[in-house]
Amino acid sequence: MSSLAVHKAAPTAGATPGTVQGPPPRPRIAWVPTVTLVLGALYTLLPVAWVVIASTKSGRELFSTFTFLPGTGFADNVKDLTSYRDGVYWKWMGNSALYAGLGALLSTCVSAVSGYALAVYRFRGREAVFNILLAGVLMPPVILAVPQYLLLAKADLTDSYWSVLLPQILSPYGVYLARIYSAAAVPGDIVEAGRMDGASEWRVFTRIALPMMVPGLVTVFLFQFVAVWNNFLLPYIMLSDDEKFPITLGLYTLLEQGSNQPALYTLVITGAFLAVIPLVALFLVVQRFWSLDLLSGAVKS
Repeated sequence: MSSLAVHKAAPTAGATPGTVQGPPPRPRIAWVPTVTLVLGALYTLLPVAWVVIASTKSGRELFSTFTFLPGTGFADNVKDLTSYRDGVYWKWMGNSALYAGLGALLSTCVSAVSGYALAVYRFRGREAVFNILLAGVLMPPVILAVPQYLLLAKADLTDSYWSVLLPQILSPYGVYLARIYSAAAVPGDIVEAGRMDGASEWRVFTRIALPMMVPGLVTVFLFQFVAVWNNFLLPYIMLSDDEKFPITLGLYTLLEQGSNQPALYTLVITGAFLAVIPLVALFLVVQRFWSLDLLSGAVKS
């Protein structure tokens, strides 16, 4: 009699002989975090989407068409915004770039020096100074606005560019971030080695510590730039000449006039959309630079 040959499949590598191999398990989805993130993204992006779409509508389309239906008046809106009061909008944009760019740069320098000193040096009262900085982080800016105005009024600096720049230079949160990052990124052994080689304290900071702190300082610069660019209360208190207004205060004045001239609403919306573009561009550029610094490593051989 002939027998039937039964061929058994060879067991998979790593499998126990005699066990049945089923399909691979499907990845489990954490529904609660996923739904929470989706809702957070919608809450954040829907106003931005509304501004982008509304900036494309003419004054007639703004109040007569569906909210998220694009319009046909974006080019005319930009043209009208540019011609409004001989291009005062772009003057406001330039002022915001000056306040935010120079203010963030100076604030980053002050934060770098202060944070490094608090992280590396041991001196009496260091922890007290750091605790005061923490209190400054928790202090609402509205509480400091009026005292800052009174101090600058005594120095006859109100209604000037300096009245907006000077209060932005010292950022308690920036110093706090620089101190935390310096303590983590600058090894004490490298600082001591630089001192033993005869380098001065300033040279140790600029040539050794500062390159290691660059990723953290880029973050400080980005946070401070966004904070100054979006600041409204301080310029509102300090400035009276609208030629020195930043973009936030300038758009506010346009919005107030829109109650009597509804045609200005399209200019406000278009101006708000254009004002967001520099922040998005800066974030994309700085994020790439920040990521490259982190990947390259802090300590160079």
